[in-house]
Amino acid sequence: GPEFIAEAVRDWIKAVGAKTAYIEPGSPWENGYCESFNGRMRDELLNGEIFYSLREAQIIIERWRNHYNTKRPHSALGYRPPAPETIVLMDQRPIMH
Repeated sequence: GPEFIAEAVRDWIKAVGAKTAYIEPGSPWENGYCESFNGRMRDELLNGEIFYSLREAQIIIERWRNHYNTKRPHSALGYRPPAPETIVLMDQRPIMH
């Protein structure tokens, strides 16, 4: 159930050394960069895809994520992609079970 997913998410957040922040419901401006990313992912990828398996979704989303982080221009970065040194390869990231 959701309680097990929440525990797995908390474990993953701890494993990657991140911190959580409470965002008040109905206050997207408190989390603008995430809201922006979610909108871009929905507009540029999810609205145009139908995934027939989890593996297919993983492959297509990873391909989009790689493009988003290494080639796609970002207005907040002067229309450059994020710096390559900020990218962590999939097999080097902690896995959420």
